[in-house]
Amino acid sequence: MSADILAAVASARIVPVIVLERAADAVPLCRALAAGGLQVAEITFRTPAAREAIAIVAKEFPSFVLGAGTITTPEEVTAAVQAGARFAVAPGCNPDIVREAGRQGLVFWPGVCTPSDVERALALGCTALKFFPAVAAGGIPMLKSLHAPYQHRGVRFVATGGIEAGNLRDWLKTPGVLAIGGTWMVAPKLIAAGNWAEITRLTAEAVAIAKECA
Repeated sequence: MSADILAAVASARIVPVIVLERAADAVPLCRALAAGGLQVAEITFRTPAAREAIAIVAKEFPSFVLGAGTITTPEEVTAAVQAGARFAVAPGCNPDIVREAGRQGLVFWPGVCTPSDVERALALGCTALKFFPAVAAGGIPMLKSLHAPYQHRGVRFVATGGIEAGNLRDWLKTPGVLAIGGTWMVAPKLIAAGNWAEITRLTAEAVAIAKECA
């Protein structure tokens, strides 16, 4: 299961990072993503609507590889599993959260931005890691420096934070980058306006760039 999810994310190369204020927006949003050629997404636990939204998508779009993002407590791991999330992501590397995800069989990517973070994650059995905040933490030069001493351990990164259409190609061509997480194609203002056509257009554009970089 873990390998299948990792393979799906590695194939897509792009994980939309979604903040939903209304769970009802989950279905049209996922339709828009699918129309743009993407069936991988992360719904963050930054809003009260997250759990219900994940449950709706898990039921309506069983083929979607749907994750829960911004997991900051062990209790949110349980909520994500109960809602039907297939993976989860955190901004940091909290051993209690990583262990709880392991106990519940949930594929989990802790957040890292320093060598000490990476070593803590490796000690917990994690090799797929979220590099966050990607641009603010030093961008591509920092990721290359962070990857070099750990690549022989199988470490790969989902780089998230500050990545958008304009720098997407550079990030996807960087060694060690499994995929990127981004918000530009699912910006809150587009969701609030119900501008599903624009979300589809931006998604299709990103998917095309990802294919160029394969």
